[in-house]
Amino acid sequence: MPENPLPVARSRAEIFDAIRNFRNSRQTIGLVPTMGALHDGHLSLVGEARARTDRTIVSIYVNPAQFAPGEDFDAYPRETDSDLAKLAEAGCDLVYLPREEDMYPPGSLTQVRVDTLSDRLDGRHRPHFFYGVATVVARLFAQVRPDLAVFGEKDFQQLQIIRRMATDLGFPIEIIGAPTVRAPDGLAHSSRNAYLGEAERRRAGALFAALHRTRMRIAAGAPVGECLAEARAYLRAAGWDSVDYVSAVDPATLEDLPDGPLGEPEALRLLGAGHVGTTRLIDNMGPAD
Repeated sequence: MPENPLPVARSRAEIFDAIRNFRNSRQTIGLVPTMGALHDGHLSLVGEARARTDRTIVSIYVNPAQFAPGEDFDAYPRETDSDLAKLAEAGCDLVYLPREEDMYPPGSLTQVRVDTLSDRLDGRHRPHFFYGVATVVARLFAQVRPDLAVFGEKDFQQLQIIRRMATDLGFPIEIIGAPTVRAPDGLAHSSRNAYLGEAERRRAGALFAALHRTRMRIAAGAPVGECLAEARAYLRAAGWDSVDYVSAVDPATLEDLPDGPLGEPEALRLLGAGHVGTTRLIDNMGPAD
């Protein structure tokens, strides 16, 4: 055991005590919510929080409300000991490992719904997902009461939904979007990448390539609809087993941009999702990425 093990709060009572001690010392608090199975992308979020606040808290909770029946809740990687070691090395100050009864007390009836934003893009394919995200993040915000919270831009739709939720519910929390961390071939780091076999991993990098080419083609004046169709065809030719969507949207509203040439639009986000084998991958790209 290390001489100074990373402190862990394992209940609401314990996290309340830790927060009280931080506040009594007039320290600011940054929160990084995660579902564990941490990789370099998560650790970059910890670095963002550390740079902006006095104390950084990371929560690890595999949220059942984000999984529909038949999805990978039971198989989702749970690597708590490894995660704690990584967080200690990254300079995290406290880890919150809530129990199910801390997140969803017996008889819990309250859900948080961010309408419209949650029903587009990924919401069409996983209609339950973002309601589970908004609910659990709102409960974490209420329990930890951070000054800011950091989320990865890799999950861009999730980031925009949480920003809307925080504004609408009046949480006095600054929401920070941190840049996506990528492998050399452009594949965004994700806990689900661990599911990919060797051949699948080679095919997975095609999503970044498709989005990059689409961004360049739109900037050069090609019609949006034509560019998106080309991207979907590229992924299928690269061996993707399904393509859920490749879309060009307004980043604030997530509404589809009109067809036709856009030139160099300032308000543009490209998002894509699909399956390589049984693994579902998502990614996105802005005009300056």
